[in-house]
Amino acid sequence: MLRAGRGGVRVRGIVVRVVSLAGFVALWWAVSAAKLVDAQFLPTPQAVWHAFVRANSRHELAPGVPRQVRGEQNYFLWEHLVASLQRIGIGAGAAVLLGPPVGFLLGTSRAVSAIVEPYLNFLRMLPPLGYIGLLIVWFGIGDTSKDWLLFLAAFPPIVISTVAGVQGVSQDRVNAARSLGANRLQVITRVLFPSTLPEIIGGVRVAIGFAWTTVVAAELNNGIPGIGGLAYLAGQQLNTPLTVACIIVIGLTALALDAVIKWIGAVLVPWKGRA
Repeated sequence: MLRAGRGGVRVRGIVVRVVSLAGFVALWWAVSAAKLVDAQFLPTPQAVWHAFVRANSRHELAPGVPRQVRGEQNYFLWEHLVASLQRIGIGAGAAVLLGPPVGFLLGTSRAVSAIVEPYLNFLRMLPPLGYIGLLIVWFGIGDTSKDWLLFLAAFPPIVISTVAGVQGVSQDRVNAARSLGANRLQVITRVLFPSTLPEIIGGVRVAIGFAWTTVVAAELNNGIPGIGGLAYLAGQQLNTPLTVACIIVIGLTALALDAVIKWIGAVLVPWKGRA
């Protein structure tokens, strides 16, 4: 009965979301069809869909011009998306690998924490656009500066979440492990890490989300191929349908990334919320 009840709640949730989405699209279509807003500012759903299809297919350069081109800026839209995901994988991926060890170091050493934490908070509070110019000066306009920007955007949330998780572990559990003969490494791997894993995964969710919102900033300069760069360039060219199509793709990709991280968290920490 309990499982059936949960299944019913999930089905109702899906139905509510589908109805909500359909209502939003219908309202969008009605407003654009009635021309209450200029098409330059609010294109129709059909125009956005046409821009999406055009960006994923070969088409004539211009009406009556026989030359065929690929998608937009000579890349299909899915290739732009893959390029951005590769940058996220390098920049934010490095933050996922390095963030937890640094967080454990800060969480277990007051001296190191006192030295490093102010700089970490300073970096966390800086908006990405505040230092993208400096990164370009240091590393050029290629992918290296973009990877560093995404790393710096994702690194602080993971470290801070890890520190909070380590400091939130009961000292009684640590003392119990030590009384049973566990050394420092065993305390970290057998007690602190499992107890902190939910906070680490939560930090990764925040970090990946923040890094993904930074894609457009990272791809402002020489961002082609890249979904953020394409959205920015389309906006500059007043190609509103393509801009909206890119925004929708960016949003759906963000939801997919978050869902994957949530699933990984459910697999790694199945006990969370059940204690």
